[in-house]
Amino acid sequence: MKILVIGSGGREHAIVWKLAQSDLCEKVFVAPGNAGTADEPKTENIDLNAEDLDSLLAFAKNKEIDLTIVGPEAPLVLGLIDLFEKNNLLCLGPNKLAAQMEGSKIFMKDVLKKGNIPTATYEVFTDPESAREFLETCDIPIVLKADGLAAGKGVIVAFSRDEALEALNSLMVEQKLGTAGDNLVIEEYLKGEEASFIVLCDGKNVISLASSQDHKQRDDGDKGPNTGGMGAYSPAPLITEEINEEIMKDIIHPTLAELKRRNINYKGFLYAGLMINEQKIKVLEYNCRFGDPETQPILMRMKSDFLSLCLKAAKQELKGVQINWDDRFALGVVMASKGYPEKYETGFPISGLNGENETTKVFHCGTKIEGEKILSNGGRVLCVTGLGGNLDTAFKNAYETTSKISWDGAFYRKDIGKRNQ
Repeated sequence: MKILVIGSGGREHAIVWKLAQSDLCEKVFVAPGNAGTADEPKTENIDLNAEDLDSLLAFAKNKEIDLTIVGPEAPLVLGLIDLFEKNNLLCLGPNKLAAQMEGSKIFMKDVLKKGNIPTATYEVFTDPESAREFLETCDIPIVLKADGLAAGKGVIVAFSRDEALEALNSLMVEQKLGTAGDNLVIEEYLKGEEASFIVLCDGKNVISLASSQDHKQRDDGDKGPNTGGMGAYSPAPLITEEINEEIMKDIIHPTLAELKRRNINYKGFLYAGLMINEQKIKVLEYNCRFGDPETQPILMRMKSDFLSLCLKAAKQELKGVQINWDDRFALGVVMASKGYPEKYETGFPISGLNGENETTKVFHCGTKIEGEKILSNGGRVLCVTGLGGNLDTAFKNAYETTSKISWDGAFYRKDIGKRNQ
């Protein structure tokens, strides 16, 4: 089979790496890919923007692509799946309507509300003045969320009223995230432990993937601004078999049922960000794709044929499918550019990339090739992922390799997987 994977991040590198291992795979094209995907067997990078839908369609037709898998959210929200399916091309991902689960926080919260799915109480604001009046009297801490896509930077947790008003000004007045902040969701601050719960849907059936936990804050000790994710590990001990069943019963199935009530049959990966405490499991957010950096440790642990799994989902044949997992833990450490998630510089040569072994894989998130060199080319640059019989061993293997990699301005958290220790 000839596969087209759309995207250029660490998630896409992990997807490509796993797809290429399948006996079904003849060739994987990646648009646009990165320096890591360029080095994988059976794989070729294609210089096409992930949001250039017409060029992607023309390429898929010309190469007679058998299956297209979309990594990032933007092409999904723009309607790439609708366009491909209209042209009779098999693909995996939610259509434009379904992708609103990530493309619009307001849409997503309404789905939760109408479906009686547990989530934080919230208010929606379309002008800064009414939002400011609300913030003057609401309980603190409080959470502000830009309605539109913001590359993981649209959620601000304010621990003081001044912080909340500053965040409001940044999002709605200064429009630091562009039109994403035109409309705003302000919701209660939830306490507990966060977990990432990712499922694969085929429009009729749904199957859960291995559990994982992400670290969103930039700095050690879960301090600093929110990012797209500074590291993740799988499995998450917090998600027991009983809790897994509860999440499927009380959250995932009711969400898909409410979407179906709106004539939306969800197909593709669906990511639920959850807050779990002793009393309740509540939904923090939904994403319309595989998580990043959760994809890296999850796929490191997958023993089943990933291409076969994706193909079954695309063809609505997931019923009865079981996924086999490695019993070991996997832990991924994101190496980022100085200044991330705000302004950062790129173009620095990366050294020490030859430290991979049978228990460690370096996934590229934001890199490019220039001559003989691999250069930094993003805020999140690498995700070094290690396997181990327990979480401590996975931690040791990942950080041993991470410590040997460097470039000007590189930084990473030193405590991924240590949240409860």
